[in-house]
Amino acid sequence: MSRRRGQGGARPGEIVVNGYSERWLRQGFPWVYRKEVVSGGGPVGAEVTVRSERGQVLGRALLDDGWIAARVYRHDGGSLDESWLDACLDRAAALRAEVVDPQTSGYRLVHGENDGLPGLRVDWWDHCAVLALDSPAVAPLVHGVVAWLERERAPRAVYLCYRPDPRDDRDFSAVRPEPGLLAGRKPPGEVRVTDRGLAFRVRPWEGPDVGLYADMREVRAWLEPHWVGRRVLNTFAYTGAVSVAAAAHGAAEVVTVDLAAPAIERAEENFAANEIDTAAHEFLVEDTFKALDRFRRKGRAFDLVICDPPSFSRSEVGTWSAKRDWPRLVAGAVRVLAPGGWLLLASNQGELSPRDYRGLVTKGLDKAGRPAQEIQRFGQGPDFPAAAWFPEGRYLKVGVWRVW
Repeated sequence: MSRRRGQGGARPGEIVVNGYSERWLRQGFPWVYRKEVVSGGGPVGAEVTVRSERGQVLGRALLDDGWIAARVYRHDGGSLDESWLDACLDRAAALRAEVVDPQTSGYRLVHGENDGLPGLRVDWWDHCAVLALDSPAVAPLVHGVVAWLERERAPRAVYLCYRPDPRDDRDFSAVRPEPGLLAGRKPPGEVRVTDRGLAFRVRPWEGPDVGLYADMREVRAWLEPHWVGRRVLNTFAYTGAVSVAAAAHGAAEVVTVDLAAPAIERAEENFAANEIDTAAHEFLVEDTFKALDRFRRKGRAFDLVICDPPSFSRSEVGTWSAKRDWPRLVAGAVRVLAPGGWLLLASNQGELSPRDYRGLVTKGLDKAGRPAQEIQRFGQGPDFPAAAWFPEGRYLKVGVWRVW
């Protein structure tokens, strides 16, 4: 019996979505939320056809049982087969061949929804690949991705990890497939990658946070001619990529601050990997807010202050809150900034809109009582494209302010 126009019930292997979801899916949006499913379902990872309440095919998806009910990979009725997946991966690789600097060997190869592969990211670290899944629901794609990598890239090692959204409250402790080595052999030590010619040590087996944030590459590149002679303070520094770039391009002084002692140790190792004298610079294992207050009390000033806090960091004073902590972080940074100095602020918190982010920055500047002008703004680099059909893809917000 054929489906009649207006019939809302789903058949096996289908889900039916409401009109709101239909409008977004017709624009290419890749998610179906739980409340948008009218009928149908199945096990996690099942491939299904998505239909409108009028029976029209809207796409092919993989089902999930979290806050996202289904991820849509095709907006026609075609299956998620090997030829389709290979075409997606070939297209993603072609972009990176065009936009990644030849002196860069660590970059994002597949950027999830923005490359037509919702919930899947692939990072390339010289000769190792890291697959990051938002959910076990994406696992049906893993075998095909590994096969493509082995055929096209011949990696020495391929790793799997999970990066669930903080809004997903499910227990990921027993996910399948298990995170870890999928193919090849674990390298004997850290992997050396280059980023615009600078060397960094990364640990692919610790994915997705391997030791270098490639999405900030364009920011570091823009700053290259501006480091010379400046006194630089890099807070929430992680493994010190910005500090290395500053010191390598002529900064007079670089102070690197992070609460995690292992991160600071790795920052010093990255200095050594670039033959930069660590004794000429300063490395502090300290809470950023306490460091800023101590510098203020001592009258210490810097020409450029960088603040790039993790979206969900924790310290002895509690969990990071954008609304509460951005204004006081900005005010604290401004108070140790020399007149005419630059303040670089970065947020990768996707749910924080650019407008709200800049509103919080303005609030912090007002609190410090010093006027400022924004002289540059950035998003993520071109190996982290933002698809026109996926507004959430523009997650990184970076601004440079000159403070009087």
